Amino acid sequence: MKTLLKTLMMVAALAGAATGLAIGPANALVEIDVNKGTIEPLPIAITDFIAGDALGAEISSIVTADLKRSGLFAPIDKGAFIEKISNPDAAPRFDDWKVINAQALVTGRVSKEGDGRIRAEYRLWDTFAGQQLSGEQFFANGANTRRVAHIIADAIYERLTGEKGYFDTRVVFIDESGPKDSRKKRLAIMDQDGANARFLSDGRAIVMTPRFSPNRQEITYMSYESGQPRVYLLQLETGQRELVGNFPGMTFAPRFSPDGQRVIMSLMREDGNSNIYAMDLRSRNTTRLTNSNAIDTSPSYSPDGSKIVFTSDRGGRPHIYVMGADGSGQTRISFGEGSYSTPVWSPRGDLIAFTKQSGGQFQIGVMRTDGSGERILTSGFLQEGPTWAPNGRVIMYLKQAAGTGGPKLYSVDLTGRNEQQIPSPNFASDPAWSPLLD
Repeated sequence: MKTLLKTLMMVAALAGAATGLAIGPANALVEIDVNKGTIEPLPIAITDFIAGDALGAEISSIVTADLKRSGLFAPIDKGAFIEKISNPDAAPRFDDWKVINAQALVTGRVSKEGDGRIRAEYRLWDTFAGQQLSGEQFFANGANTRRVAHIIADAIYERLTGEKGYFDTRVVFIDESGPKDSRKKRLAIMDQDGANARFLSDGRAIVMTPRFSPNRQEITYMSYESGQPRVYLLQLETGQRELVGNFPGMTFAPRFSPDGQRVIMSLMREDGNSNIYAMDLRSRNTTRLTNSNAIDTSPSYSPDGSKIVFTSDRGGRPHIYVMGADGSGQTRISFGEGSYSTPVWSPRGDLIAFTKQSGGQFQIGVMRTDGSGERILTSGFLQEGPTWAPNGRVIMYLKQAAGTGGPKLYSVDLTGRNEQQIPSPNFASDPAWSPLLD
């Protein structure tokens, strides 16, 4: 990311005084209430950014796709536009946009600098209030055009909802290709919208459960290359890889602590039981956190690092438990019918996502951190492995329909009403969402 930081830089916000209009109040135009059955998307007009080539329309289309996919915005068809924007610095004819019910309007410009960089700038307007809400400009090299568009979409999302966006992020996952009985599984990474997919491993060894570090430049994952599952760390920028440790038995489900200084995982011993351990990545000291005659697995830290959620079948079937980061106070929090697995704490700290198997169906759901308020977001033949967007409003997971050859990645928001398939080169599983990029 260091190289990228040199080429992608946000500069000062464009002054509202440039148009003689004051910046609008900080209150959001879109109210998010995940307890409602539906959220009415905000009608928004996103014009093609003014440019001397197709780059302006490309950036505009990426911004449009990001906002539409969130489910909170309803981009208006460009064929309905009355005013043709020729000067994005000037105030638009607000009445022309109110006629088509565009409650927000995005205009912009893309130009090329003398050093070869591009400059992308946007303005966000409240058409009914008749004022500019925000405006910024960004510089980037040509290779980072999509990132600029995602950053602009994040800025618009935040200004209109009052919450951080999640578009300038990546997803690491397992790419699956080939026949079902001899499937090649490769570690892969792509943008959150499926673009820029690339492979991080060659497929000669089975890899599983990749997870991002909070520092955004490192992932942990499990590989069978030695014949036994082992946990590795991979530096995304350099490709440098290291073994976390040589443990007796098998290691599963590694995850980072919120500060990136520890890895938590489950270790299976020869007696078939698995327990949860935490390793300090600096000292390599390992601490055992559970000690039961059961299968304890899939640990996930709370955002503040004080607690851990995990799955255990100590009660007869897999259920969700919570304990302190030191292993204290182990308490069961799920009590519904069926089996629970793969719990993941929300980045906001308010919810836990999980997989549930009940009534012959696999379900993705959420519950409060004390187990109350359980809600199923989506149900089907096979779906599992939820991962949170960094703003805690969207979940990605694998889904496979009956009779299909393999899984694909999907996302759904917390209302459960906006399910979207995420494009991937082949079949895909085990997604893990990155934090926002620097």
